[in-house]
Formats: sequence, structure tokens, C-alpha cells
Amino acid sequence: MNLINLDIRMLRSLMSVVETGSITETARRLGRTQPAITLQLQRLEELTGKAIFIHEGRRLFLTAEGETVLSYARSIVGFHDEMLSQLASPDIEGHVVLGTPDLYAAFMLPSILRIFRKAFPRVQLELNCSLSTPLVGCVKRGEVDIALVTRMNDFTGGQVVRQEQLIWMTGEQSTAHNEKPIPLALLPPGNIFRDHAIERLEASRLRWRIACVSPSVGGLQAAAFAGMAVTVLGRSALVRNMREIGDNEGLPPLPKVDLLLYKSPTATSKAASALHDYLAHYLNLDDELLLGKELPLSTVDSDEPRSGHAGTKLAPGPRALERGSDTHNQTLVEPGRNNLKPDRKPVGVEAAGNRGSRQSGQIYRPRERRPT
Repeated sequence: MNLINLDIRMLRSLMSVVETGSITETARRLGRTQPAITLQLQRLEELTGKAIFIHEGRRLFLTAEGETVLSYARSIVGFHDEMLSQLASPDIEGHVVLGTPDLYAAFMLPSILRIFRKAFPRVQLELNCSLSTPLVGCVKRGEVDIALVTRMNDFTGGQVVRQEQLIWMTGEQSTAHNEKPIPLALLPPGNIFRDHAIERLEASRLRWRIACVSPSVGGLQAAAFAGMAVTVLGRSALVRNMREIGDNEGLPPLPKVDLLLYKSPTATSKAASALHDYLAHYLNLDDELLLGKELPLSTVDSDEPRSGHAGTKLAPGPRALERGSDTHNQTLVEPGRNNLKPDRKPVGVEAAGNRGSRQSGQIYRPRERRPT
């Protein structure tokens, strides 16, 4: 009998997709891309040899086997996290300053920091969000203990822990990329995101102009949301109401950038070492998924017969029920663990190629009919 080893990250992704009802939100929480989450679910089916999801038309259902996998996943992940907490040295305590750009603080680190806090509850974390260049200086001066930054051309030292694919992005309904010259929302001069964007445009002989300069991701996103500009960020920052653009829109391809992890020479405490090791470990995970084997979500035609190996394609569905969909109604519609039962309560997942009024990777749940 061949023993099968299930990756704990696959189980955690499955749990998060069911609990949040959204591949988009799961990718944000776990610091991964939407295609990476999709690939994890596909691999989980391949390893278990069971169809966790089935398709009926344009809807996606959790099967009875999928419910069983989900139940065990909750137990396995719970024991996994409890074990880490129990093994964490209770005497490790202290204050650690972590510096990172807001891009990574918002879209890459939340899940890792949450796990770290559970394992080391007596360590106090202080988060310092700034641009990469000043943060490296802060680390060298001992003002920041640990820093996760983007490698700039003049950086030395640091440990490469991950790569991030740069992409062009703009608002969901924006046509800014069609303007001549192309309006850009960029980080300040000296940032490699900015340098790559301008270099690639000039190499392609495309005219451009600066429409927005902001040291924060929020400012760049605001310009993109408003249809003022096209911006360049890491793919992990592709959020709802924004869309990726590129070759089809006449824009040149962008490279990947290195993420560096620094530890200050003055950060000699066990608490600082623990945080550094956690970041190095978790940011290095899923290299295969994140660095070149990302699969796009595939559209399933509504007339297509049910697949024998269901769940390998995630199909569009009717209506999004996801946080932030209505700015006037801030109620969070979060499907809970009892929303997906073996009686196959439907969920639909929109394909990445569907770039209408919805963001790719959302899970859709039809509203139940009210009694008449």
C-alpha cells in the first residue's frame, strides 16, 4: 500500500474556501494567488482519488466525499496548529519590530503572522510599514529587527525568500490603458516597480505620463479604481474591482521581483529569531505553485456534461455574495461550515477569464427563495 502524504496547506486552503465562500478572499488571507489556490484543490482531488467537487451546468457542489475530507481537514489542521502552539517555548517573549511595505503587510503576511501569534503568544509584534529602501537602512541601524522588502538594484545581503510576479492592473471598468499617452500610477522614483514599468514601456515605444505618485498601495489602487491610471503591482495585490491587463491590451510583459528577508545584527533575541525563521519558512512554501506552474481558472460551458474528475475546473456562477460588494451594506455574507452539506448545496465559482462586473475566483451562492 502506497502511503499518501497530504500537504497541510491544501487542507487549509479547502477550509478557507468553504469558510469564506471565496477563492479571492482565500488567496488574500493565505498570501497566495487565486490560480495557486485552485491548483491546490485540484491536487487534493488527485491525491485523495476522490471528487471533492462536482459540476452541474455552471454550478459547483461539494460532494459527500468532499464533506468527509473537509471534516478531517478541520481536525488535522486544528491538531497541527495546536501542536505548534504547545511546542512553542513558553519562555520566549519580547518585543519585535517587523518592517515591510504595505503591499506585503496587506496581502501576504496576515496568515503567517496569525500563526506566529498563536505559537508565540508572549511575543509582542510591532509592524512598521514603509518603502523597501528606507527599511533596509532601518534594519542596518537597528531601528527595525526584521524586514521583508523588495530587492532593489543596489541592495546587498538579505535572504531571497520568494518571488513576486509584477503585473499591469487597472480598474474593472477602466479604459485608461487605451489613452495616449498611457496614464500611470506609480511608486516614487527609485522603486523597482516603477523602473520596470517605465523601462518596458519605453522599450516597446509606448508613450506614457505620470498620473499619480503614491508611497502606498492604497493611493495607487485609488487611481486605478477611479479609472485615472494603470498601475504596476505584484499579482498578490490583484483585488476585487481591479483586473489584470497585458498583452491583449498592447502592454509589454513584466518581470518577477525578489523578496528579501533581513535580520538586524542587533536583533539577537529568541523572539526575533523565531519571527525570522517563521517568515523564512512560510514565505518559501509553495514555490512550485507560485513561481511558474500557476494554472488559470478554466471556464466550464453550461452545456458541458459533468466531468468524471470533477473540481478540476471552476465554473462561473450567478451572483456574488462577498464582503465589500455593496458599499452601503457592510454586512459580511460568509458561508459557514454548515452551508455545504452532502445534499449538495450549490456554490458557483467564476472563472478567471470572465472579466465582467465580477472579480475572478469568487464563489457565488444563490439566494434561497423566500417562502411565498
